[in-house]
Amino acid sequence: MPVPPQAQKVLDDLEKQLHEPSTVTNVLGAVEQKTGVKRLHLVLGVLGLQAVYLVFGHSAQLVCNFMGFVYPAYMSIKAIESSNKEDDTQWLTYWVVFAILSVLEFFSVQIVSVFPVYWLFKSLFLLYLYLPSFLGATKLYHRFVKPFASKHSGFIDSKVGKFTDRVNNAAGKLVDEVRDHLE
Repeated sequence: MPVPPQAQKVLDDLEKQLHEPSTVTNVLGAVEQKTGVKRLHLVLGVLGLQAVYLVFGHSAQLVCNFMGFVYPAYMSIKAIESSNKEDDTQWLTYWVVFAILSVLEFFSVQIVSVFPVYWLFKSLFLLYLYLPSFLGATKLYHRFVKPFASKHSGFIDSKVGKFTDRVNNAAGKLVDEVRDHLE
């Protein structure tokens, strides 16, 4: 059965990355040499086990959130430290889409409890959002977020401005009360 071109591109990219020098690829190389199993197959096997765990495991939510936070946070740090602006934009876009997904997910708690493969699908969706082969966050941002934000920016800005004013007033009153109690 032929592999779809997009999936083949992901496999080719992964194969390439698995041969770049690093501590992990060195370990994979040693295991590959001793077992005769290609490192790509080793990684795909581990990913398969992780997929099963995301369906049946007790801490599937933790594993899924780890995937959604740790790697993107690390890559965001690298993007901040690099002189390339494109990677900054990619990771900022990811975090905007991730934040929207997190808010929507909060309101769909019932779906999570009824849908046993939710954490697997969410993990796959997160990979779609941030893997360079897909750049799904950029696609979703331009398709949905940007048009919505552009259309409603005046309304959003006015509400944020009013909220900021209220917070500043409340903070000022709190500081005054604390100051009065301390005197």
